[in-house]
Amino acid sequence: MRKTDTTERGLERLICTALAGHPCDPGAVPAELIAERPGNYGTGWAAGAPEDYDREYCVDLVQLREYLRTTQPKVEEALGLEGDNPTRRKFLARLQGEVTKRGTIDLLRHGLKHEQHHIDLFYGTPSPDNPAAVERYAQNRFTVTRQLRYSRDETQLALDLALFINGLPMATFELKNSLTKQTVEDAIQQYKRDRDPREKLFEFGRCIVHFAVDDHEVRFCTHLKGKASWFLPFNQGWNDGAGNPPNPDGLKTDYLWKRILTRRGTTDIIENYAQIVETKEEKTGRKRAVQIFPRYHQLDVVRKVLRDAEAQGAGRRYLIQHSAGSGKSNSIAWLAHQLIGLRRDDATVFDSIVVVTDRRILDQQIRDTIKQFAQVGATVGHAEHSGDLRKFIESGKKIIITTVQKFPFILDEIGAEHRGRRFAIIIDEAHSSQGGRTSAALSMALSTAGGEEEDETTEDKVNRIMEAKKLLPNASYFAFTATPKNKTLEIFGERYDDGGKAKHRPFHSYTMKQAIEEGFILDVLRHYTTVNSYYRLVKTVEGDPEFDVKRAQKKLRRYVESHDHAIRLKAEIMVDHFHEQVAALQKIGGKARAMVVTSGIQRAIQYFHAIHDYLAERRSSFQAIVAFSGEHEYGGATVSESSLNGFPSSRIAEEIRTDPYRFLICADKFQTGYDEPLLHTMYVDKVLSGIKAVQTLSRLNRAHPQKHDVFVLDFMNDADGIQAAFADYYRTTILADETDPNKLHDLKTALDGYQVYSAAEINNLVELYLGGADRDKLDPILDGCVAVYREQLDEDGQVDFKGKAKAFLRTYGFLSSILPYTNADWEKLSIFLNFLVPKLPAPIEEDLSRGILESIDMDSYRVEKQASVRIQLPDANAEIEPVPTSGGGRKQEPELEPLSAILRTFNDLFGNIQWSDGDRVRQLVTKHIPARVAADSAYQNAIQNSDRQNARIEHDKALLRVMTALLKDDTELFKQFSDNEGFRRWLTDTVFNLTYSTANSGTANSAKVDAPPN
Repeated sequence: MRKTDTTERGLERLICTALAGHPCDPGAVPAELIAERPGNYGTGWAAGAPEDYDREYCVDLVQLREYLRTTQPKVEEALGLEGDNPTRRKFLARLQGEVTKRGTIDLLRHGLKHEQHHIDLFYGTPSPDNPAAVERYAQNRFTVTRQLRYSRDETQLALDLALFINGLPMATFELKNSLTKQTVEDAIQQYKRDRDPREKLFEFGRCIVHFAVDDHEVRFCTHLKGKASWFLPFNQGWNDGAGNPPNPDGLKTDYLWKRILTRRGTTDIIENYAQIVETKEEKTGRKRAVQIFPRYHQLDVVRKVLRDAEAQGAGRRYLIQHSAGSGKSNSIAWLAHQLIGLRRDDATVFDSIVVVTDRRILDQQIRDTIKQFAQVGATVGHAEHSGDLRKFIESGKKIIITTVQKFPFILDEIGAEHRGRRFAIIIDEAHSSQGGRTSAALSMALSTAGGEEEDETTEDKVNRIMEAKKLLPNASYFAFTATPKNKTLEIFGERYDDGGKAKHRPFHSYTMKQAIEEGFILDVLRHYTTVNSYYRLVKTVEGDPEFDVKRAQKKLRRYVESHDHAIRLKAEIMVDHFHEQVAALQKIGGKARAMVVTSGIQRAIQYFHAIHDYLAERRSSFQAIVAFSGEHEYGGATVSESSLNGFPSSRIAEEIRTDPYRFLICADKFQTGYDEPLLHTMYVDKVLSGIKAVQTLSRLNRAHPQKHDVFVLDFMNDADGIQAAFADYYRTTILADETDPNKLHDLKTALDGYQVYSAAEINNLVELYLGGADRDKLDPILDGCVAVYREQLDEDGQVDFKGKAKAFLRTYGFLSSILPYTNADWEKLSIFLNFLVPKLPAPIEEDLSRGILESIDMDSYRVEKQASVRIQLPDANAEIEPVPTSGGGRKQEPELEPLSAILRTFNDLFGNIQWSDGDRVRQLVTKHIPARVAADSAYQNAIQNSDRQNARIEHDKALLRVMTALLKDDTELFKQFSDNEGFRRWLTDTVFNLTYSTANSGTANSAKVDAPPN
């Protein structure tokens, strides 16, 4: 009885049979099968024989000869491929040299020139209406060979499988089988350990890809480099994570040979995805070649989008939710250059492709990537100035790249003659690129409606504006984002019904969960440590004045956290942690960097000086860089990034990668769109929530070969808040419901009811504005309405009216682009309120917390680092609510409390040590302990004969001896010192600063410090 072959050999036979209809057993492939015309069995491959492989020239001579004999017989005869001879050897040497120089991909695409011959080595995808091209494509020989002995020296070494196209090797396989207790990891190790990268077959550019495969997973590598070989997952994903789903019809990994590596699929990869690109090191300018092969999700999203766009034509919307680490720039580049050639009903689907990016850093990156992948560089243009877009369209450029900041100005320049064209608009980071006015400018410039016409009435102009705000019927939108907002989902997401609710989901997703599990990004929440701050504030005035509680508490927290002592203490924690837990442990091979996230420019500059000073005190070799926008007054002088750093702002991203710089201190810069793999640690002193928390902390997640973990030390946020922010984007994000357009009717009715304006005033202003009237014609109408607002409405009415007006503008600006109908009254009111709202004064609110900072002082400040935790995210799709349409409300009444009560509440929140005898502890801490430490002979010697750093070492030893001696007399104080890290640090710093400074001023052990008790 013949049993199932569950060995590795059985897997080889299974794959070969699926590809070629034959098990391809070595030595048992019939010669007539090798030489016959390629058939249509299975996925269109034929059987190759290992003995036909020439190890010297890395080519299957039989398949190359048969291909040339069929397609270019005169060339084949002239090359003398039938037997070994000088002519053949000369050609093969030329072929091998061109592979080394240009790579197999380029040779397959463009062929080879040899002497008087141009040799086509591959015939690409034919046009359906070209029978000759169809026939030529059918002559390509896609072959699979088992047990390929590839080595010239180690003649018994063999690869499990190799794929050839017209005799040229394009892929190798190492197969493993979990039933024999081997996995894809063993296949990877075999490549790294046993496949010598000096072998010709494994030279860079010769094979397009190397696959490691078992019955569960697929990995691939484009450049074998021994132990340094980098294998990437090529898996479909399962439950929004890594791996592959169960396959009811076969192995989990059979999609690779049944769907991906068909003749058509392989041809598509060669023609449109695989590429050798050039990268340049910014610092040295040195260039190096990198071979690109698409990951599964990249191939999947581009193919699915192209298939749908071909079937549906222009006028569709696609939301692609791809996490950081997804290779979005390459996906955008592949999509852009393939949309150019997309055809439907014998006509081009899109005349022009516009790529809009929100991030200036990515603008250059995407531009360069598209230029490398687009086969004709002349088809790509970068629109920087107002006339560029018109010029590019008229000159035939198919792909136009620009930033969202320049986009409205550029599109204004498109002539009416171009508005009838069909556009594909690819938006990078769509959550921030679809603001109402930018979207309207984009739509108006690309719309088919044309420009302003003569004799247009105000009604005509209003109608034209309304139509321009709609998403264009002559354009398809392809929106990429890792963190879609509710507005983005509703505009671009795929609508579906779920239990009577209209929900929206992405067209395609590659989740943060999958990117983390596949190792493309790191989990920034795995080592998350919060730091609790404890302070005690005291009253410095005789009376007990009352203040507004909420405002006072905010001011007190801001005062404490920005106090020089607090900044210094936190700076020391950051610097000490970096030296002891990052640099000393050689994180990222000793190249790790840290980012300090601050709440504003003032705080960033404070940190810059505090960290700079403490680094100098430690005699550290490291330095810090500060990043903020513009100029700022600090310490009586005007400072900027460049004046503090000593080099231009444009060099910050470059300099932080070089020593001695290790700390990047940021105030609202480098927190989005900044990819630096050397960032390992983040110190957060800023409140973060929602999408900002995800974007900021994700600066750490970029992968590096030597980066195995990251660390966050957070002084301002708690783990629950961070978990809530990330939960929305860990898996696929879904919009729970649609925005109700009836809310606009409700808002308009409420606004009309206040009678701040009249219908006549709205119509008059809109007519003047659209007619191009001078500014001084608009102001009287608006000022009259402002007067009514101030005189006729009480404070609650003013708050409610202004809030509802803002809500109307926000909701209409969003819905106007997606509603299938228009409403002229809404559009007119929108125009009117856009002018009126900025003129409406906010109700005068007395600051009932004014003066509180002059009434208090900080008695103590300490911090306490909590245990490092791994923040676990819910493993489920997240539903977010639609755009809020509510607005208005009432003015909040201030809650007044006496200063003593406010301080008591504040100290209860942030100071948690309760001493049984506070006065006695204060005496010990401020007098007796410093005096005993100051009297220590080793410490005195260090003060007199060494530097501050060595004195600190001796001080800490002396303090420990003093505290140990106190154990029998004061267990409460000793317990706090031994168990409470924050108290221990505070006491150590306090005693050292007191004793060292007094010693250096010549008063150590003088009357300023009480003698120790007997």
